[in-house]
Amino acid sequence: MFKEFRDFAIKGNMVDLAIGVIIGAAFGAIVSSLVDDVFMPLIGLLIGGIDFSNLFIVLSNPDNLPAPSLAAAQAAGIATMNVGLFINAVVKFTIIAFVLFMVVKGINSLKREAAAEPVASTPAPSREEVLLTEIRDALRAR
Repeated sequence: MFKEFRDFAIKGNMVDLAIGVIIGAAFGAIVSSLVDDVFMPLIGLLIGGIDFSNLFIVLSNPDNLPAPSLAAAQAAGIATMNVGLFINAVVKFTIIAFVLFMVVKGINSLKREAAAEPVASTPAPSREEVLLTEIRDALRAR
């Protein structure tokens, strides 16, 4: 049983999957930083100085506590709908989905090119080989 598990875990596909997951996690962190630290501040600046990380709607504030930021509202226990964080998540998903689409599209085009390549057929036997085969078959028939 251990040998079967070892063979399964060491197979190329399993190692490739593990590497893909690790690279995917690193790519997710890069996209998160790109969206949170570059794209959304620029978009917020262009549409009037909105900070998307602090864009929220107060759902319930029974004590009428001040909520100047999302962190302050969460610390005070105010119920909020975090619209800005949702927008950030949608932008991150869109970027990752587009990159994966481009990767799959590239892989599919490579597969189509490989399938379109003509398969090299084995060359026909030479005249001498045909004659030798006929002689061999005639000798076997006797």
